[in-house]
Amino acid sequence: MNVIIREYREGDLPRMNEIWNEVVLDGIAFPQTECLDLQSGEEFFGSQTYCGVAEDIDSGKLLGLYILHPNNVGRCGHICNASYAVSGEARGQKIGERLVRDCLEQGKQHGFRILQFNAVVKTNTAARRLYEKLGFVPLGVIPQGFLMKDGHYEDICPYYHML
Repeated sequence: MNVIIREYREGDLPRMNEIWNEVVLDGIAFPQTECLDLQSGEEFFGSQTYCGVAEDIDSGKLLGLYILHPNNVGRCGHICNASYAVSGEARGQKIGERLVRDCLEQGKQHGFRILQFNAVVKTNTAARRLYEKLGFVPLGVIPQGFLMKDGHYEDICPYYHML
């Protein structure tokens, strides 16, 4: 596989929706409960500061994506937030790591000073290991901060990374 990370294009939207919706439907990592359709996906991805996609340039297939946007406004507008989604078929191939590394660079390029994750689900150990490997600092635990798809509440762990 020959994977590049690049800015998304309009033609990527159907596949981006598929990948995003796969994570939403899993119900164990994203806070969203509603899936995106072509119109809502175009509005959602278009409203972000930046969206990056992981593309296998040999096949042209998108394997993952991320969104980058402000975490807050005004005096806290220098803090950004991001979310990452990797298709089930591409997990375990370090696509997520490449997306996070690119996101850190894009955050800097877009003038942010800090990347903050508000709600990393405690049981998402692969993501938590990756973030800590890349220098993200855990901020503690918010007990029962995430409603899992099966109806129970799981702890969330906020993280930050200085850009």
